[in-house]
Amino acid sequence: MFARLRSDIQCILDRDPAARSTWEVITCYPGLHAVWLHRPAHWCWGNGLKWLGRFISHFARWFTGIEIHPGAKIGERVFFDHAMGVVVGETAEIGDGCTIYQGVTLGGTSLYKGAKRHPTLGKDVVVSAGAKVLGGFEVGDGAKIGSNAVVIKPVPAGATAVGIPARIIPSKEGQSADVTEPQQPRKFTAYGITQEDDPLSQAMRGLIDNASSQEHQIALLWQAIEKLSAMQKTQDCVPCDAALKEQFEAGKLTELVGK
Repeated sequence: MFARLRSDIQCILDRDPAARSTWEVITCYPGLHAVWLHRPAHWCWGNGLKWLGRFISHFARWFTGIEIHPGAKIGERVFFDHAMGVVVGETAEIGDGCTIYQGVTLGGTSLYKGAKRHPTLGKDVVVSAGAKVLGGFEVGDGAKIGSNAVVIKPVPAGATAVGIPARIIPSKEGQSADVTEPQQPRKFTAYGITQEDDPLSQAMRGLIDNASSQEHQIALLWQAIEKLSAMQKTQDCVPCDAALKEQFEAGKLTELVGK
């Protein structure tokens, strides 16, 4: 038991640069308090003490601002960072090493009692601020959910989900974008997303680069036209360097946008 408590504290010290000491984490981190209160609530729920489990979770909600249903399953080293306004549903499962930020909802879209209504998060998943993960599907190990994303379908391991509704960006070679080399440990990305994870920004960068290239080609064409008009014989024309083949990769950009 004490080893698990130490791992709860250490995971916060590892992932939050604002955490300065063990005592500060124990006394000033509501995410840690929510996890510690959830464990007796979950035990009560699983042993027939439903009301007591709900009462403990209700007290935890009042005390921490984090609402975790006592029926939810939470693994080890789970960090609720800031986490005000987080809601975790009854059949939700959170794997080891997950990080969940403020305003996240792990909710359901079904009203059937006893059914698997809420999502299952794999290991080391990052769910960013304001994200809504809705439904009884799985989010794979090492996946990242961008801020304010609305996820309504499964997310493969290592992939990134961004947007409303969320678009899925697959991982490269089956690995999380947080891992640079297979032999290196996973590098934590705060709030789960970087600029390179946004497909719309990638598409926009591609359009900008293409527009710049077209400007250059148009300038070359005009130079060639001016040379042609100044010459009396076409055989004296110097071939221009303008590209004659279309370079616009519409299919690739469309795939990045996710349509």
